Amino acid sequence: MQAIEITRPGGPEVLELAARPDPVAGPGECLIRVAASGINRPDVLQRKGAYPPPAGASDLPGLEVAGEIVSGDAAALAEAGFAVGDKVCALVNGGGYAELCAAPVAQCLPVPQGWSMAQAATLPETCFTVWANVFERAALQPGETLLIHGGSSGIGVTAIQMAVALGARVLVTVGSADKAAACLALGADVAINYREQDFVAEAKAATGGCGVDVILDMVAGDYIGRGVQALAEDGRLALIAVQGGVNAQIDAGLVLRKRLTITGSTLRPRSAAFKAALARSLRAKVWPLIEAGRIRPVVYRELPAAQAAEAHALMESNQHIGKIVLNW
Repeated sequence: MQAIEITRPGGPEVLELAARPDPVAGPGECLIRVAASGINRPDVLQRKGAYPPPAGASDLPGLEVAGEIVSGDAAALAEAGFAVGDKVCALVNGGGYAELCAAPVAQCLPVPQGWSMAQAATLPETCFTVWANVFERAALQPGETLLIHGGSSGIGVTAIQMAVALGARVLVTVGSADKAAACLALGADVAINYREQDFVAEAKAATGGCGVDVILDMVAGDYIGRGVQALAEDGRLALIAVQGGVNAQIDAGLVLRKRLTITGSTLRPRSAAFKAALARSLRAKVWPLIEAGRIRPVVYRELPAAQAAEAHALMESNQHIGKIVLNW
């Protein structure tokens, strides 16, 4: 098969198209002929040598794919309601930048009706991450207010739509007017340009001085301390990345007085059982919203797989709104 290798740690130029042996599906797995691979920030970190794959995972980058099941564990497929020939998207621990990818059957979900393979490839990493952090760890409820940092990112556009569809009010931070407009068009109630506005003051103003109930934070750094200020009583901050640095200073008194919860998680190292449970929740609670058109794809650009280096450079430029996808 053809695959995209990381030839050495470094910039986008280290990604090269190469021939690799076809993977073999093991127990509980299926083999997917990949039509499209989603691009994610962890792929960039892996390329730089900062995010090695878990033990036993492929060394190839790529955490989400969409394609057709070509073989697999018959019992596992039958139990999940899948069969050879079905079109699925899947969350994987690695190996997604390739023509063939072995995926746990329990981490596969059907391609939504009417969605292209490129569109479907944008779903797994973002949906699993948002559900696990916003709705499970931070327990966002209907009627509450969610603040999303990086509202126009792949995670952000998914979180906006999922939260709105499930009855929450959404605020986002963005870095430009066009990104603000895109987030508002997806259902966000307020878009805060962090280059020109203080998100703490704007969040307080948008909530009558109370603050927001949940923050989805992929920035960290000084955003954590500011997030503590922006949270309402009993508020929850869910940290999923540290793009702004790992060090933070917080007002511990505010945490005490407002009874705040600060939590964080990374998805890739979690167990297969944990991810399978997330997939079941998504299929029951989110996939019906997708099928009903209440959550729609946001694909910024599709590129041929051989242009993976260009795709990574585009992601690092931060120009994109939504997801970047490789087509095979």
